[in-house]
Amino acid sequence: MDDVLCQFCNNCVYDDEEEDYVCDVEMDEDEFARFMLSEQKVCPFYQSNNEYEVVKHQM
Repeated sequence: MDDVLCQFCNNCVYDDEEEDYVCDVEMDEDEFARFMLSEQKVCPFYQSNNEYEVVKHQM
């Protein structure tokens, strides 16, 4: 998946143990395997953390 989008996703959180940003979506092993093998270009779990983008949809 596109790491650039991950940087701007609400699901991307800092993990103190990993000392890096990680995706915080709850997936079991089967879901994760399907996600990694998928040929989708856009992450289905992406949630924008851009407040202006969210407000723009409300106008």
